[in-house]
Amino acid sequence: MKKLDLYIIKKYLVSFFFTMFLITMVSIVINYSEQIHRFIKAELNFFEVMSQYYIYYVPWINGLMWPLFSLISVIFFTSRLAKNSEIVASLSSGVSNWRILLPYIMAASIISTLLWVGKNYVIPYSNKEKHYFESEVLNKNHENVLRDNIHFFLNANEKIFIHRYLRRDTSALVFRLETFEDGELVKVLSAEKIDFKKAPKLWTIKNYDIREINGLNESIKIASGEKLDTIIDLTHDDFVRNTKGMENMSTKDLREHIQRKRERGISAEKNYLVELHLRNAQPFAIIILTIIGFAVASRKVRGGMGLHLAIGVTIGAAYVVISQFSSTFSNNLSLSPFLGAWIPNIIFGVVALFLMFRGQN
Repeated sequence: MKKLDLYIIKKYLVSFFFTMFLITMVSIVINYSEQIHRFIKAELNFFEVMSQYYIYYVPWINGLMWPLFSLISVIFFTSRLAKNSEIVASLSSGVSNWRILLPYIMAASIISTLLWVGKNYVIPYSNKEKHYFESEVLNKNHENVLRDNIHFFLNANEKIFIHRYLRRDTSALVFRLETFEDGELVKVLSAEKIDFKKAPKLWTIKNYDIREINGLNESIKIASGEKLDTIIDLTHDDFVRNTKGMENMSTKDLREHIQRKRERGISAEKNYLVELHLRNAQPFAIIILTIIGFAVASRKVRGGMGLHLAIGVTIGAAYVVISQFSSTFSNNLSLSPFLGAWIPNIIFGVVALFLMFRGQN
């Protein structure tokens, strides 16, 4: 590693963390000014707000913005290098654009690795604390509860139907449990009502009947007015759809949740698959946007840093818009979750290579 490499890496990292600090502080001030009346209503002092909310808000906002921070910081310091003719001097000495780009990639890889660790382990924990504070103090409800005409599989051989779920007392009206063997229906348990009795999965069924089917033979037991305690692989969490739930899960928990939903026959796991792929795609975007930032700002042009920053903001906005569109298409249409997460990187990767080859010529 040469002095030029260390010089560029130092410039990159200092510019990046300065940009991160500055924009994060601005974001906190804006958010605080919007929420201060709620903090006052909850009788929280400044220290409590900072220690209970903003300490978890900072990882969340940085998890969203680090790719854009990298683009802005690269354009900022590279434009200064170009203005001072430092890049021209390097090129005149026989160093290619690709060789100058190498320390940029090394610094971007460091930042990308930090973001990957944060996305998969640190930020999910901070999101959980942040969302809890929002629900308790800021009155933001992130939960939707399934209530009517609920169908899903408990496992590969058991399927349930519930006409209405009552959250207030964890009970369900008009319950039906179907048991299959080798794809054939062999048993049906129907009940007028079921009540959750004891953790983890003990339920009381009321006014029930049991039908057992063996080919053309069928038997039925009707227990009108009777109760029966039985184990059903069903909990309150199975009826709750937390709109921010996937953001609160570590990658390990996310994978386990996706597998559980697949076993239950619930199709909502596509949102979770997109989130899973985004945790790998977004850190990689830092490297791609670094290449674009270098290609844009390494040329000395009329307009200088102002023009470079304007181009950088435009590119960053385009990246955000395309990311939102691709994620939405993947969640709601037939686009693969993998492609939904990686399409922005593929598009901007092609743009980065085009700009680099054009700059080299």
